[in-house]
Amino acid sequence: MTFLDELTAALGPERVITDHDLLISYRRDEADLCEAGMPLAVVRPEETAHVAAAVTIAARHGVPVVPQGARTGLAGGANAVDGCLVVSMLAMDRIVDLDTANRVATVQPGVVNAVLARGALAEGLRYPPDPGSWESSTIGGNVATNAGGMCCVKYGVTTEYVLGLEVVLADGRVLRTGRRTPKGVAGYDLTRLFVGSEGTLGIITEITVALRPAAEESLTMVAVFPTTAAAGDAVNRIFAAGLSPSLLELLDRVHLEALEAYRPMGLDTTAAALLLAAVDTGSRAAADLEVIAELARQAGAGEVWQATDATEAAELLQARRLAHPAMEHLALSLYEHGGLIIDDIAVPRTRLAELLDDIVEIAAKHDVPVGVVGHAGDGNLHPNIVVDRADPVSVAAGQRVFDEIMERGLALGGTCTGEHGVGLLKRDWLATELGEVGVDIQRAVKSALDPTNLLNPGKVLR
Repeated sequence: MTFLDELTAALGPERVITDHDLLISYRRDEADLCEAGMPLAVVRPEETAHVAAAVTIAARHGVPVVPQGARTGLAGGANAVDGCLVVSMLAMDRIVDLDTANRVATVQPGVVNAVLARGALAEGLRYPPDPGSWESSTIGGNVATNAGGMCCVKYGVTTEYVLGLEVVLADGRVLRTGRRTPKGVAGYDLTRLFVGSEGTLGIITEITVALRPAAEESLTMVAVFPTTAAAGDAVNRIFAAGLSPSLLELLDRVHLEALEAYRPMGLDTTAAALLLAAVDTGSRAAADLEVIAELARQAGAGEVWQATDATEAAELLQARRLAHPAMEHLALSLYEHGGLIIDDIAVPRTRLAELLDDIVEIAAKHDVPVGVVGHAGDGNLHPNIVVDRADPVSVAAGQRVFDEIMERGLALGGTCTGEHGVGLLKRDWLATELGEVGVDIQRAVKSALDPTNLLNPGKVLR
């Protein structure tokens, strides 16, 4: 029996896609300029048994397997390879259990982040991780990349909320890791091993996450700066003062101009940088926000103002969430085939101002448009490098800018990815960051769990 015949017999024709035109839509995620192959077939499982069957059959026929969620990733981690089986998890979208007493939820990987967040909020609870794509990205994808978001500055990234997983291994066996208890240290921490593994060690089919009490009243403010480095200095002052903002985001002038062109909302496009801050400390919020405002002024902010109500605050947060589509719009306005190379560099907060200055210098040296947006409170920046995809010279210049920013970030004690994952885009830089011994250990882990390199081959490590 052929691979496709066996797959269809096991899962049913309604769950197997082989139409060429439909397969094209499963080739890649949102990362620009990362290679993508053509899948042989796509399966859309609805339960763990379907995934296990698909992986078992693929292993028997030597067909590589690429798991996918909503394909909102920005590093090529979900891109297909030629002749692979794509396992799309979007139909596994049930909230299995929401336990308010124990403050945990168990979900299938296709549950959208915003759906879980709203479900928790309806019970007076909160699921804090909130990537910019929270309205479309899935919990499975968030776990696979260890996604972050705007609230990470106070509440941390995805891995800090994942208590347990169900995972289909490369040989089709089903593994359960972790627990539902607040405490538990039995054995190796396999849960954290799979979080951030980008589908290279196993396919996550169920996730148990911790929930938190709903946040107290939140207040939001904006500070406008004459330089990006001044905004970085403000971040240092805020944390040196012992404050814990629930959000601290930076937008540079390129982004402000792009946002106004994409969806006008009255942003100050003459500013070099805008710092968006929020605190959710309830009765202390107003006082805490005033201290942050004063520290921003000391760092050189020319204007500081507070959102007058929840609606205005939500609009400001929406502006930050629109940064990516606004930059895509800018790229297409500059070039007929405009695209973005999106960096994801994180440095110690105290080195943020240096990195911001370096990015401005690197962009000017190569005469390449670069917009910087990021989670300033985490030292995590996303330089958006604008290139003409139809012009090899432009692409090569953009790649040089990417590499120089990455090199500088690592030299400042940083990391090649704060939240987007490695995928295809940053494999070489991961190797540089880890060093020879680190790469050897990572390869040993991969080999132990996936000796035939069946799962998401070519991602994370070459």
